[in-house]
Amino acid sequence: MKVKALKYKQRSRARFDRMAGDYGAHLAGKHAASLYGRVVKAIEEFNPSAILDVGCGNGNLLALLNDGVRSLAGADLSPEMIKQARAKLGDRVDLKIADSEALPWESGAFDALSCTDSFHHYPNPQKVLEEMRRVLKPAGHLVIADPWAPQPFRWIVNFFFKFGKSGDVKLYSMEEWRPLIEASGFKVVRLERHKSSMLLVAQS
Repeated sequence: MKVKALKYKQRSRARFDRMAGDYGAHLAGKHAASLYGRVVKAIEEFNPSAILDVGCGNGNLLALLNDGVRSLAGADLSPEMIKQARAKLGDRVDLKIADSEALPWESGAFDALSCTDSFHHYPNPQKVLEEMRRVLKPAGHLVIADPWAPQPFRWIVNFFFKFGKSGDVKLYSMEEWRPLIEASGFKVVRLERHKSSMLLVAQS
C-alpha cells in the first residue's frame, strides 16, 4: 500500500507541477475556481484568525482570504504550485511544500482549515484527516469541497483512476463522507451537494 500511495503522490506532484504556470486555463483550475466562493463563505461564518489551506495550489483561495489581518498558511505537494503562490501572495502567507499526511505546523496552530478540490488525490485519507485535526484548535473548523458524481458514473471514474496518471484516487459518495470524517474525531456540521461538487463543514 505504501508503494501504491507513493505512486499516487508522485503522479499528483508531476501533474500539478506541469500545469502550475497556467492552472486557471486547465479544467482542474476552472473547477477549483467554481468552488472558492462557497468555501470562503463557509470559512467566514466562523471568523477565524488563523487559516490553513491544504492543497493550496497557486494560492487563489488564500488570495480571497487575505485581508492583511489574520494569519494565513498554505501547504501543497507541488513545488511549482507553491512557487506560483509565493509570487502571488508574498511573504505574509506561510507557504510550505508538504505532504498532507505530515503537515509541518504545531498542533492546534489553526482555528480553520480548508481543502478545495484536493481530497480526492489522497491515497491515505484517514491519515490526512488525523493530521488536519491535529493542527486545528479544539472546536476548530474544517471545510472540504470536492468533486461529486452519481452512480454508475462515479464507479466508472473510480475504476479508471486506478490506471490514470493524474494522481486522482477516489470520488466519494455523499453517504461515505460522514463516517469517514467522524472516524477521525470530527463532528459533521453541514454536508451539501451542489451539482457536480460537495461541501462539508466539520468541527474538531
